[in-house]
Amino acid sequence: MDKFGAMTVPTIELKAVHHLYGDRPSVCGLDLQVYPGEVVCLLGPSGCGKTTALRIAAGLEDVQSGSVELDGTVVSTANLTVPPEKREIGLVFQDYALFPHMTIAANIAFGLHDRATAKARVAEVLEQVGLTEYADAYPHELSGGQQQRVALARALAPRPKAVLMDEPFSGLDARLREAVRDRTLHILKSTGAAVLMVTHDAEEAMHMADRIVVMRAGKVQQEGPPDELYLHPNSGFVAAFFGDVNRIDVTVSGGMAETPIGRFACQGFADGRMVELVIRPEALTLVPVDEGRRAQVKVLASRMLGRTSLLHLCTCVGSEIELHLHARVPGRFLPEAGSVFSVDLDRSQVFVFPVGEAT
Repeated sequence: MDKFGAMTVPTIELKAVHHLYGDRPSVCGLDLQVYPGEVVCLLGPSGCGKTTALRIAAGLEDVQSGSVELDGTVVSTANLTVPPEKREIGLVFQDYALFPHMTIAANIAFGLHDRATAKARVAEVLEQVGLTEYADAYPHELSGGQQQRVALARALAPRPKAVLMDEPFSGLDARLREAVRDRTLHILKSTGAAVLMVTHDAEEAMHMADRIVVMRAGKVQQEGPPDELYLHPNSGFVAAFFGDVNRIDVTVSGGMAETPIGRFACQGFADGRMVELVIRPEALTLVPVDEGRRAQVKVLASRMLGRTSLLHLCTCVGSEIELHLHARVPGRFLPEAGSVFSVDLDRSQVFVFPVGEAT
């Protein structure tokens, strides 16, 4: 069943896939589905198994245990590997892998077998990615962003059922990356292909994905739409992977965690248990001092980061426990160092987990 509730066969499906490099597990019992028209991002730190999973889906890495299916047809098991060129998939690599001695048109036509229609198809995808005037240019004459679009055009030219992308924007500078990935998303969505993309950048995954699969040590930690993972993380690891967080270790007493910035319910944790409060910086709002009603903090430093301001805070006002916290507020808000405020908290952005899970 797809994300809309309709009975649909996944374009890409990995079933109980295991993979080891030597005696080191890389992918551990991975189950993954990508449906037609869906963009799924594998997200996680280096070494978590996300690129191995992508290579297994592509047929570039053998399956040691489990299976891979494309459109319901088995293409990989421990005893079978259909080669990548026979899988009807498009591949976009981190380094783009363009042939330097070929024109842009020739690069795109490389995987097309029907020469009678190749020229027209190349012209079509060049127009789709906005590079029609560069058909006769060579890769070294193009910018990094243009080369990325050529790599995408080459992947789309054979009209694949699935597109697999491995860190496709990592070689671009920050400003160019945002523009290129936005255009890439619109192009991919217009094709209706199933897209599986690897990234270690949480913001990029949230920008691109209909669904994010967070991996750690070869296993899926959580998967779902970007907003679900951000607002309802199931572990400290997932919460922290989507941006800077404040962490407070505290012992549960009377079902509550007592901290310098408030008391928090700890349902499901026994008294005496150490827990970790994970608090997003945007959960903290500074308001004029309200004696006796709210916790107070002192501003240590404030920095404007463009769309938001980052405040370094200390709970050293009226509390024996000194914590260093970060608050992130919209726009320009730069109070002087040493100024004191009361704190309002958005408790929907405060999460309680067992100590040690956010590492």
